[in-house]
Amino acid sequence: MKLLIKGGQVIDPANDINEIRDVLIEDGLVKAVEAGLSISDGEILEAQGKLVCPGFIDMHVHLREPGFEYKEDIASGTRAAAAGGFTTVCCMPNTSPVIDNAAVASFVRERAQRAGVVNVHPIGAISKNQEGKELAEIAELVAAGCIAISDDGKSVEKSNIMRNALDYARMFDIPVLSHCEEPSLSRGGLMHEGFYSTIYGLKGIPAEAEEVMVARDILLARLTGARLHICHISTAGAVEMVRQAKAEGVLITCEATPHHLLLTDELLGSYNTDAKVNPPLRSQEHVDALIEGLNDGTIDCIATDHAPHHLESKDCEFELAANGISGLETAIPALMSLVAEGRISLTHMIELFTIGPAGILSLDRGTLSPGSVADLTIIDPEMVKSVDTKKFYSRGKNTPFKEREFKGWPHATIVAGRQVALKGTIMQGEMK
Repeated sequence: MKLLIKGGQVIDPANDINEIRDVLIEDGLVKAVEAGLSISDGEILEAQGKLVCPGFIDMHVHLREPGFEYKEDIASGTRAAAAGGFTTVCCMPNTSPVIDNAAVASFVRERAQRAGVVNVHPIGAISKNQEGKELAEIAELVAAGCIAISDDGKSVEKSNIMRNALDYARMFDIPVLSHCEEPSLSRGGLMHEGFYSTIYGLKGIPAEAEEVMVARDILLARLTGARLHICHISTAGAVEMVRQAKAEGVLITCEATPHHLLLTDELLGSYNTDAKVNPPLRSQEHVDALIEGLNDGTIDCIATDHAPHHLESKDCEFELAANGISGLETAIPALMSLVAEGRISLTHMIELFTIGPAGILSLDRGTLSPGSVADLTIIDPEMVKSVDTKKFYSRGKNTPFKEREFKGWPHATIVAGRQVALKGTIMQGEMK
């Protein structure tokens, strides 16, 4: 089967391409990326005025299955990913049961093959049942297809457990994805500690709750020589510590989320539970530090931390509301707004969604090199529309971007040469 994507602005940071070209796909692989290509048989997708990119990767999502299918499942979550322009997602292990053994990891992979429409890679737990007391069977998880380990949603409080996790991960050359939070500093907190928490009368979470754990994990990564990845980095101090650690040769990477890049704690004045997230939205100086970290290479990728919740978890008192934002279907337009403002470049934004996460996780994706798997994200930079949660494929409608107008949305999502979404709509005939 052939597919020719015609006349788009091909932006492939892995190959330093940024010009008008055609992309020829045959049998699920990229055949050629050149100008003036034609085919006598197959399908042609006109892409004039569109941005043709390697398939976007989200290395931090919560698909909720098994155990919390009322919030999300693999079928709905992968459709949300495809509608949002993502061709690959990596799912966190805080399910029920936890992905802490081969049986659950295999279930997720098999379920994704049957019900999913994008590539799904499971991330195994660091500790059994994410209790932080005893290491999970890491070798077993790797053999079952887990590409990293994490206790995301919880920090690993015991330093000896974290050290052992890093030692074991190094043996398998996989990264440890760390949720950096010192619980004794964050417990009971509802938002970022600062001016607005005082004004709004909400208990704050200091930036130091994140930074204490970032500092500890950097020391342990330096000790073990293992690969450490900081999840959803949100403070200026944490960014600076990662910057210094990189300069010292520590094998460390980190990610930032769209909501931490676009929103601040001032938003909580409306007590909108859709903006309640962990780590919390920070003040403007932290947002500015994150943008600086993106531009100087300290922050390696963007990940959504897609955390869908059912209505009752958010439609309640602020103190009782669950943390989390449903992010897969708004990530690209959110970042395109930063591009439009000149805060990051378009090419770098695409790097942060492609070769950034692919390099961290050693994935054979994020490129349009001939012979590579034909995963592509096509963006319409001129499309203007508002966020409409009624049209979300995700079961989680919890987003602070609700009704916000953005310019620049996914046009098409192609997985292994197969078009799975067009203009935010799943191609029903192509669904598994």
